[in-house]
Amino acid sequence: MARLNASALAQRLGREAEAVCRYYLSNGVKQGNYWQVGDVRNTPGRSMFVRLTGPEAGRGAAGKWTDAQSGEHGDLLDVIGESLGLVDFADIAEEARRFLSLPHPEPEPKSRRAQTPPVPSGSSEAARRLWRMTQPLTGSLAEAYFRIRGITDLRGTANLRFHPNCYWRPEGDGPTETWPAMIAAVTDLDGRITGAHRTWIQRDGSGKAPVYPPRKAMGDLLGNAVRFGGAQDVMAAGEGIETILSLRQVLPIMPMVSALSAGHLAAILFPPHLRRLYIVRDNDPAGDVARDSLVDRAIGAGIEAITLSPMLGDFNDDLVSFGLEALRAQIRVQIAPEDVSRFMPRAP
Repeated sequence: MARLNASALAQRLGREAEAVCRYYLSNGVKQGNYWQVGDVRNTPGRSMFVRLTGPEAGRGAAGKWTDAQSGEHGDLLDVIGESLGLVDFADIAEEARRFLSLPHPEPEPKSRRAQTPPVPSGSSEAARRLWRMTQPLTGSLAEAYFRIRGITDLRGTANLRFHPNCYWRPEGDGPTETWPAMIAAVTDLDGRITGAHRTWIQRDGSGKAPVYPPRKAMGDLLGNAVRFGGAQDVMAAGEGIETILSLRQVLPIMPMVSALSAGHLAAILFPPHLRRLYIVRDNDPAGDVARDSLVDRAIGAGIEAITLSPMLGDFNDDLVSFGLEALRAQIRVQIAPEDVSRFMPRAP
């Protein structure tokens, strides 16, 4: 059965071969119908070739790869396992299924790739191009930054990526700078990337970069969000990415969205099967306005609305100041009893 699952997963990954390579083999480049990189562990170089087109199975199948230097060969499941250092097939399969559930921007048509025409700054297409230039979060400075903020469980966050040298431009006059940045994909309800959010960080990952503002969004944001998990009947929605990731430390499988600002939180689009919405409130006047507006919209749509309130400014402040167990206890008494058993795992 595992082999059948592996074959089916490998074929599905092969249909997204270029997206898989851009994601897990980010140090490589596309050359014709192949992706070239140093090796299956994403080392820079050109000795490994991944076939991007071809049949689903058999000789010349899409996703098959060969390392001309080492003689190694395999499929895209091997790429996922080796690039992330995964050993157990169950972990590799889980990662593959998670990847396949993510939105992936369509590759640019060949004629456009050849010319790479400019696109309007701040547009949705500019956001998609930025996303294609990013690297995995695992092992990056962005992951180190999250750990300093108390966010250590990053499962289900593949819509967060890392850019080692992301441009930061001042609002007025002044020089353009480059800083490491955490990049978040903003998507619509269908999973299409409509925008991106950038958080610039220190070169050692110890905090935000010394620029103002250290966060900027681009693209079509209204109604859309940074999504964690596929929403069904229950979902939580809040403003900041770190706020939502902090809540996910105690509710790791509850679907959540970050709307990025109070104004956009009030305007998020509701998934069609949503029946209960947790509104993750920031403790400030703008947060109160967003909550009130979202409560009214939810009730009007026949959706139960429950507000989750932090003790300090937001839930990341609570996590950093009071710790994980205090946050767990705080959330337990605010969510519906049936959601405690459904979404909150027992503390280890």
